[in-house]
Amino acid sequence: MATLPIDKMRELERRFDEIEARMSAGPDSETYVKLASEYSELEPVVKTIRTYNKAVNEVQDLADIIADKDSDAEMRELAEMELPELKEQIETLESEMQILLLPKDAADSKNVILEIRGGTGGSEAALFAGDLFRMYERYASSQGWKVEIISSSEGDVGGFKEISATISGRGAFARMKFESGVHRVQRVPETESGGRIHTSAATVAVLPEAEDVDIEVRNEDIRIDTMRASGAGGQHVNTTDSAVRITHLPSGIVVTSSEKSQHQNRARAMQVLKARLYDMERQKAEEERSADRKSQVGSGDRSERIRTYNFPQGRVTDHRINLTLYKLDKMLVGEIDEMIDALVSDHQASQLAALGQAS
Repeated sequence: MATLPIDKMRELERRFDEIEARMSAGPDSETYVKLASEYSELEPVVKTIRTYNKAVNEVQDLADIIADKDSDAEMRELAEMELPELKEQIETLESEMQILLLPKDAADSKNVILEIRGGTGGSEAALFAGDLFRMYERYASSQGWKVEIISSSEGDVGGFKEISATISGRGAFARMKFESGVHRVQRVPETESGGRIHTSAATVAVLPEAEDVDIEVRNEDIRIDTMRASGAGGQHVNTTDSAVRITHLPSGIVVTSSEKSQHQNRARAMQVLKARLYDMERQKAEEERSADRKSQVGSGDRSERIRTYNFPQGRVTDHRINLTLYKLDKMLVGEIDEMIDALVSDHQASQLAALGQAS
């Protein structure tokens, strides 16, 4: 049987009851929204805790009936029949609670800044970057999340040399965070007359959107430049000096945004800058907490090749967990839950193993 943190379970129940009481008292709308968010996070955990406690009490009651020689023989027989099933239920609930009580990533509830860049492979890499963006865009739509493009640079024959966007919605970062890294594609380009398979790649970065309380950017640490927007032409390119480039002097990070409004570009560029700085802080803290980065699902390193999309064979392989799915066509239209679920499960298993070694 698993060893569960009883004190932590009681504290979660106490906090849940406190939030419920405060919500019933009719707080102001801002406070109510914050309480409701915490309530929805705690509800499945506390529900499982209470189901577990009830089952434990029932097991004790049945054990008492069986041990009592003065109890009715038929009652003892029924108790002996029910006991194994109840003990099995408790084991299942313990496994569920172990996962529910794992340390949470503080950024899991945040929105996402998604950045995709075509890598080696020229025009074919840009086309693949476009495929990846549409895959995530469709997945976001299936989750009820909102996607807004921050900036983009189109490839010569389609796709994107690079594109960045925000993905807003509940649990966006928790589901998307394992997508960071190098994605490789193997396929025959349309321009290839000999039918040879070409290999190209695109880099994906998934950053948690930072809030003002997470990261502070001092005015003296940044340089803001305005410049003429550039692109493939057409109605979406503004010919005035509306594009904004922000340079963060201490870190050397450079962010640009080149949509129509200079005011909007400045706000969006700051949004991306804060996300990158927040991500740097998270990576640093994570490295300090764990010397053995291999215990996690990959390292999250943008330079790490994480997945290969093989078009001739219709397969997708994630190299971190050695999972191959022959569902390339479905994944490209946004059906990536099976892959993400496998990555989340593997990460949870690693966390449980680490806790077991520490105890």
